[in-house]
Amino acid sequence: MKNQGLAGKKSVKFKKRLFTVLSTIMIVSVMSGCGSNNETKNAAGTAGSEGNAKSEATAGTETEKPLDLTLMLPIFKTNYPKDDSPVAAKLEELTNTNIHFEWVPNASYTDKFNITLASGKLPDIIYVGDVKASSFVNAARSGAFWEVGPYLKDYPNLSQANPVILNNSAIDGKNYGIYRGRALGRNGVVFRKDWLEKLGLETPQTVDEFYNMLKAFKEQDPDGNGKDDTYGMVMVKWTGGWASGFDAMKLWFGSPNKWGIQDGKLVPEHEYPEYVEALKFMKKLYDEQLVNSDFAVMDSSKWSDPVVNNQAGVIVDVVDTAARIDDKIHAALQKEGKDEPDRHYMDVIGGVKGEDGQLHTLPTSGFAGMLAIPKSSVKTEDELKRVLAFLDKVNDAELQTLTGYGIEGVHYNLVDGFVERSTDTVLLESEVEGLNQMVPYIPDENAKAAKQIKQTELRNKQTELQKTNEATIVVNPAEALISTVYTQKGSQLDNVINDARIKFIVGQIDEAGLKSAFDVWRKTGGDELVKEMNELYAKLGK
Repeated sequence: MKNQGLAGKKSVKFKKRLFTVLSTIMIVSVMSGCGSNNETKNAAGTAGSEGNAKSEATAGTETEKPLDLTLMLPIFKTNYPKDDSPVAAKLEELTNTNIHFEWVPNASYTDKFNITLASGKLPDIIYVGDVKASSFVNAARSGAFWEVGPYLKDYPNLSQANPVILNNSAIDGKNYGIYRGRALGRNGVVFRKDWLEKLGLETPQTVDEFYNMLKAFKEQDPDGNGKDDTYGMVMVKWTGGWASGFDAMKLWFGSPNKWGIQDGKLVPEHEYPEYVEALKFMKKLYDEQLVNSDFAVMDSSKWSDPVVNNQAGVIVDVVDTAARIDDKIHAALQKEGKDEPDRHYMDVIGGVKGEDGQLHTLPTSGFAGMLAIPKSSVKTEDELKRVLAFLDKVNDAELQTLTGYGIEGVHYNLVDGFVERSTDTVLLESEVEGLNQMVPYIPDENAKAAKQIKQTELRNKQTELQKTNEATIVVNPAEALISTVYTQKGSQLDNVINDARIKFIVGQIDEAGLKSAFDVWRKTGGDELVKEMNELYAKLGK
C-alpha cells in the first residue's frame, strides 16, 4: 500500500523502530529457513480471516512491516495533532502502523469530501459524514468502496457491531464502512424533579400519568410563586425529525417509526390509526394549554429556556438534556444565593407505557457517520483485512483512553480512579483532541470502560438509561433504503404532513381535513414513494 502523504514523515523514532523490525525479520527468516507463512495477519498481529478472539498490541508485530495508513478526518479546532506528536506516535506503536492524518475543518468537510471523491485520489480511510448523501451512495453503488459487512465477524470488536445500527447505516442492505457508534437509546423524557416532589407526585409510568403531571405543572403552582404562570411541556418547531418531540410520543400510542409493515408491505406511519390517536392527544394538550402555544415557530435553540426559567416542567428530547438543564438551573440559583449544590433539580425517564403496557422508545440512528475504505487506495483483500484490523484494534479500551484523553501523566492524571484532564488546552488540542474521530466505538462497552471521568448521579442515570432504552426501541424497517422519489420530492411530501398535523393540533382542520391532507400526500408523490420503497424492501428479502 502506498500513500503519497507519508513521503515526508521520517522521524528518528520511526527509523529506530523500522531498524529493529527489519533486524528481527532477518533473524526470524534465518531461523525458519526462509520458509513462507500463508496465514494472513492483521495490523495487531492476530489472524484476521479466522476471527482470532485475541487482539494483543504486540503479538506478531516483530514479523510484519508497519502498515502505512492515511486517514481523512474532520477537526473541530484550529489546532490539531500532528503526525509525529506523542499520542499519535504511541498509537502507531500499539497498532504497528505509520499514520498520516489529513485533517479537514468540520465546517467545510462536506465540500472537501466531495472534491476528494471526485478526484479519485482517496486516503486509505475516509470519514463519511452523511452516509445517505447521493455522492457517497452513487460511489458505493459503483464499487468505489469496500463492502465490509461480510468481514466483520472475523474481528473481536467489530464482530460485536449492533445489528440495528448496521441496518441504519447500510445502503441497499450493504455496509460500505464501519459506523461510528453513538447511543441508540438516547431519546426520553426530562422533567423538573423538584416540581414533581413539591406536588407530591410519583414519576409517571403511563400516558395518563404523564398527562396528569403536565396538568399539575400548569394548575398547581409548582414553582410556588402564587401566580398562574407555568405550563406542562415545551415543544418546538415541527421539522418532522426526532427533535420535534411528537415523533417520540407517537410510539407510546403504538404508531410505527416512519414506516410500519402490514401483510409484508411497508405502510407510511400516518396511515395508522395509532398515529392519529397520538395527534389527538397532542391536540388535547394544546387545547388545555399544557404546552406552549407558539410551538410551531419556537426555535429549538431556546428549547430549555422555559424549564430553566420556571415556566415549564417537561421536555421530550434526548435524555442528556436533563443534566445540561440541571447545570443551568444550578448556575441561575447560585447567582441568587439559593443553590443547593448536592441536589438534582431534573430527572429523566425513557418514556411511558401505552395501552399495551409496554414501553416503545424512539431510537436515534445509533451512529455519527462512518469510516469508509476506498478500493482505489486499498487495492487487495489482504490490505483490506489489515485496515479492518486497525479499526478493530482502536476499539480496545486502552486505545480509546489514549485517543480520548492522551497519555497519563502528560495529558491527564488519575485521581481516585477518575480522569482529571490537563488544564493546558493548547497541549490537548495539539496532541489529543480529534484523534477519537477515527474510533468506531464498537462495542460500546469498551467505550464505557475508557471513559473514566467522574460523573454526577444524574449523568450516570442518563448513561444507564440510554443502554436500557435499547431493549424497547422501535426500529424503522425502511431505514436502510435509499429512495430516488424521496430524494426528489421528500421535502414537499414532509411539508404536507407537517403542515397538516400542526393545523390539526391547533384546531384549523378537523379529522376529516387531516385525512384529506393524507390523500394529497398520496397524489403529490406519496403513491410513487410507497411503490418504490416496497420494491426496494422486497429486494432486501425481508
